[in-house]
Amino acid sequence: MNDDINLVLAEAEEKMDKAVDHLNSELLTIRAGKASSHMLDGIMVEYYGSQTPLSQVANIAVPDARTITIQPWEKNIMGDIEKAILIANIGLTPMNNGELIRLSIPPLTEERRKELVKNVRAEGENARVSIRNARRDAIDTFKKFQKDGLSEDMAKDAEGEAQKLTDKFSANIDKILSAKEEDIMTI
Repeated sequence: MNDDINLVLAEAEEKMDKAVDHLNSELLTIRAGKASSHMLDGIMVEYYGSQTPLSQVANIAVPDARTITIQPWEKNIMGDIEKAILIANIGLTPMNNGELIRLSIPPLTEERRKELVKNVRAEGENARVSIRNARRDAIDTFKKFQKDGLSEDMAKDAEGEAQKLTDKFSANIDKILSAKEEDIMTI
């Protein structure tokens, strides 16, 4: 029965780890006043009749802290790329010079910074919910094991271990969020 408990705890830890990884990838797309090619992650372009990630139809470069350049591999899709950026509503207006598309990152206003911090906190809460769900699933499994003959003490110990994992990952999320909030609020 100990192997089953360890397996359930390992599965819960894996789910919690995935929640933190997902949080990190989501936070990369939230800009903090500095240009990053990750800001364009998730933008899909209409390319020969199918939705294709922007990074698969163009070169994306960050020549300086306030500019992103997009050089399409085919000139005929420049309009589609511009349209996709506008539809994505990332707060940037594309400028097309015929060769490449330039995105200028404006400095963040105080109001926009506070809005971004709210978005960061919402993403953090989503990650916390995922972690709590993983804990709940593990505890439910331990209760099932208890009905099938696991001693009450072992079930309580296993629940305690699941709670320790939850606390560890929650603290990690708090650390990640405070670093991102500080990054956003720094002028």
